[in-house]
Amino acid sequence: MGKSSCNSLDSIYRSKEYKMPSQEGGQGPIFLSATDYALPKAIPEGTEKYTNYREMARGGSAILRACFDQMTGRTVVMKSLLTKYLVDKQENRRLLREARITAQLQHPNTVPVYEIGRDHRHGLYFTMKRISGENLFTILSRVAQKDPITVFEFDLRRRVEIVMTAGLALLYAHARGVIHRDVKPENIWVGNFGEVILLDWGVAKVWGQPDDALEHPQVAKKDDEAIQSLTMAGDRPGTPLYMSPEQVNTNRATIDERSDIFSMGVVLYEAIALREPFRGRVIQETFENIIHDNPPPPSSLAPEKNIPKELDDIVMKAIEKKLTNRFQTMQEMLDAVRLLDSAYTLQTLQKFNK
Repeated sequence: MGKSSCNSLDSIYRSKEYKMPSQEGGQGPIFLSATDYALPKAIPEGTEKYTNYREMARGGSAILRACFDQMTGRTVVMKSLLTKYLVDKQENRRLLREARITAQLQHPNTVPVYEIGRDHRHGLYFTMKRISGENLFTILSRVAQKDPITVFEFDLRRRVEIVMTAGLALLYAHARGVIHRDVKPENIWVGNFGEVILLDWGVAKVWGQPDDALEHPQVAKKDDEAIQSLTMAGDRPGTPLYMSPEQVNTNRATIDERSDIFSMGVVLYEAIALREPFRGRVIQETFENIIHDNPPPPSSLAPEKNIPKELDDIVMKAIEKKLTNRFQTMQEMLDAVRLLDSAYTLQTLQKFNK
C-alpha cells in the first residue's frame, strides 16, 4: 500500500469516532476480579444464575435478552417465548426444535448453545453465546451510502468472502440433513474480530419433517399484512426477498439444500450489486418476480466496479428457477468462488511481478 493511500486512510479514521469494541458483549478486558471471585455456597439453578437482563430484540413470538451468567462471569443471550405464548404447545415445540438444532450444529460459523431449560418465570428458554458486531444488511446499507470507513473495510472481495464463509455453515448443516430456509443478510452476523456466524435456525427443516410441517410464516399469512408495501420508509421485510421459487410456490417441489443455495445466491447478488434482485412494490409482486423474473447480472448494475463476468455467472447459476440448473450442493458453489478468487489472485501476482 502506497504512502498516499495510508494518509488517506488515516484521515478517514480521524474524521470518525473509531473505537475498539467495548466490554459489553464479553469482549472487553478480563480482570482478576472477574475470574477469582468465589462461587456462592448455594449454587443457583436454571435462570436463577442469570442477572442484569436487557432486552435486545423481540419477534412475533419470542424475545432475545442479554444477561449475565454469575457462574461463568460472562454475558450470554437468552431466547424465550413472549408471555402470551408461554403455554402455546406449537410455539414451545418450535422454540425447542430451534434450540436443539442450533445446539447440535457445532461449527465455527454457528453460534454455540450453552443451556436449554424451563422455569416458572420464563417458561422454555435457551442461552447462547453473545456475539458483538453487526449483521451483513447493516454493513451493505452503509456501503450503499458510501460511508468511507465501511467502503474501505468491506470491499467487494471482503463482502463475497463474508457470504461464502456463511456458506460453510450451510455446507455443514446440509451434511447433517438440516435446511436453513431463512438465509438473508440479517441472519449473517459479522463479529468485531472478523468472525462470521449464520444465525436463526427457527424455521429450519430437519430429516423426518414433512414439507408442509411448520410452514414458513411469510407463505402461511393470508391477511392484509401479506400484501403490504415493500417500499414504505424504513420497511425491511427481509424474508420474502430471499425465498426460493419452491418456497413461494404452493405447489412447490420438495424443499432441499438447493433452496438454501438459491437464497445464498440472492444474498451474494445483493452483496455485489447493493440491491435485491427480486424486490417488488408489494410482497405478492416480489413472489411473482421470484417465480418468473430473470434479473440482470449484478455487473450491469455497477459497471464502474469491474465485476468479473465469472462472478456474475456464479450468482446467476445459484438463482436459477429450475432446481436442476442450480449448483447442486453448497460445496459446488464454494468451489466456484474459490477457483475464481485463486485465478484473480494469480493474475494480480503476475502483473505485480512483471
